Order: sequence, then C-alpha cells, then structure tokens
Amino acid sequence: MTGPALDQPNENGRSGTVAGLPALRILLAAPRGFCAGVDRAIQIVELALLKHGPPVYVRHEIVHNRFVVDSLKAKGAVFVDELSDVPETTQPVIFSAHGVAKSVPADAKARNLVSIDATCPLVLKVHNEAKRHFEDGREIVLIGHARHPEVVGTMGQLPAGAVHLIETEDDARRFMPRDPERLAFVTQTTLSVDDTAAMVEILKARFPGIAGPMKEDICYATTNRQAAVKAIAARIDALLVVGAPYSSNSVRLVEVAERAGCSRSFLVQRATDIPWDKLDGITSLGITAGASAPEVLVDEVIDAFRGRFDVTVEIVTNAEENVIFNIPRELRDVAPAPARAPQSKSGR
Repeated sequence: MTGPALDQPNENGRSGTVAGLPALRILLAAPRGFCAGVDRAIQIVELALLKHGPPVYVRHEIVHNRFVVDSLKAKGAVFVDELSDVPETTQPVIFSAHGVAKSVPADAKARNLVSIDATCPLVLKVHNEAKRHFEDGREIVLIGHARHPEVVGTMGQLPAGAVHLIETEDDARRFMPRDPERLAFVTQTTLSVDDTAAMVEILKARFPGIAGPMKEDICYATTNRQAAVKAIAARIDALLVVGAPYSSNSVRLVEVAERAGCSRSFLVQRATDIPWDKLDGITSLGITAGASAPEVLVDEVIDAFRGRFDVTVEIVTNAEENVIFNIPRELRDVAPAPARAPQSKSGR
C-alpha cells in the first residue's frame, strides 16, 4: 500500500513548524502490517473474483481485519461462518489464512464444492509437523489460544484427544502426558515470542526428550513485528497498534510494548478509535500495525495526528522482509493482482 510522502527533515531534524500546534515525533516501526501469508490470502480472493466473477464464498474472515473484509465484500466476496451456509453452487469457496480442520475440505468435496485453500504456508507447516509427530507415535502439545481459528484448524488435523492445548505457564507445569518419552510440541504462529519461549522451557525442563519443530513455529512476521516494537518502546511516550481486537498478533504487540516499558499502549482499528484523552502531554508516539492491517489505515492514523500536532515521522527499521508465497496453481492463469509495495522499505 502507498500513502502520503514522509516528512523530509531540515537541518534541525524537523519538517518545519505548524503555527499553534505542539510538536510530535512519530516513530514508525518497521516491519509492520501485511505479512506474506495475509497478502497471499487477499490476492487469492481477488484473483478468484477475477477468474470466476462474484460471488466467491469465503469461510470465516479471510484475515482478521474488518477493513479488508469489507473491501472484499464490496468486490463480491461473501463471507460465511460454515460450509452449510454456502448454497449449492459452482462458484468457489475459499478457506481462510488461519487454516481449517481436515473435515472442512472433506465436507466441501462431499458437496461437490470447488474449494481453494488460502491457508498460510507457515500454518500448513505446523499442520504437517503435528501429523508427522502423530504418525511417529508421539503425544502432541499445542501451545496456543483456545478457540482461535488457527488452533482449531491445527487440532482438527488429528483425531480428538491426540493434541493437548497449553495456553499458560501453569498449564505447562500441570500437564501430564501418557508417556513422557513419546512427546512433541508445536505452536500457534502468532503468539508472544517471550511467552512461548517460557512455556517451551518449562516443558523441556520437565520432559527433556520432548521433540520440537526443526524451525520455530512462530512466524517470521510475528517475530519481526514484536522485535520492532521492543526497539522503539524506550523512546516513546505512547504506542498505537493498528489492528483488530480479535487479531492475536495485534493484541500481542500491545502486550510486548507494555512489557518493554511503554505503559500507554493501545490497540486501534482505525483513526476513529484513537484514545485522545489518554495521550495528553505526549511528545513522541510509536505506531505499528498487526500482520493483517493494511498500510492505508496506518496512513489514516498519522493524518489524524497531523490535524492536532506538528508531526515529524521517523521510520525505525528493525528487519527487512522479502518473503513471497506462491498463489495456488488453479489461480495462476489469472492476471496478477495489483502489486503491494513492501512497506518495511518504503515506509508509507
């Protein structure tokens, strides 16, 4: 996504003054916003609409962001809670980026529905790890949040009772496996890096032989966005995270900022949610965005501050992201969707 150009500081590090407005320096965390899995999922819906025409059905929100969902609805996507809500049709039904239990594509096949899987490849990695451990005869621990669609999808890859959910350090201390020598763990991809590490350490201390993923399950985007927040937390008076309250990775960013010392950290879906009454006296503000929040909403928040402050923006880059996931084969014959600029390089 693109937006207004950044301020160009003069020799004093300021972009000029706005008469009568207090100065505010915004530290814009990078990376932020869309990750490769979210970008791919949105493109899948857009390309399916181009190929098949509306309506295209999507089971659950394609990603956890109301602005994105409403934008796709306007183009002809129809979001449903379950496959039973999809009429008999030759139009495709798309599974969200969070993944689904294996019963869902089986039900679609039984109904002769055309299905397209938009599950993030990094979530599929966790599914495959869980299945591999099960096939090797291991009892499986899943570190994650109950009822989150990614957790529901991962647990649904295996028979009931094969996966034990651990949400807290206390859960990790209390868990009693059937056979401590035949145990493995996987994790939700959007967790707090620090919280997950603490739970894994408890499990490893209790069960030294526990098998884990060959490569960490928490995705690169979650890790990078949390690290970017930690990098600016000590330099700001307050932080705004642009994202949905039901977006796990967005909520984690608020928690990470608070633990890093920024007590005034808030989640906003868009500019209308800015808690102005809690930002009195600030001279520096951090802004980031969850992995399913589009850059246009970040621009909207910055513009809202320009109406009240003399704003200077500084991009603080903690990592570069160049990950791209291929779209499903059945959509590769469609003209590509509009390219999205990698905001971690360009800023806005």
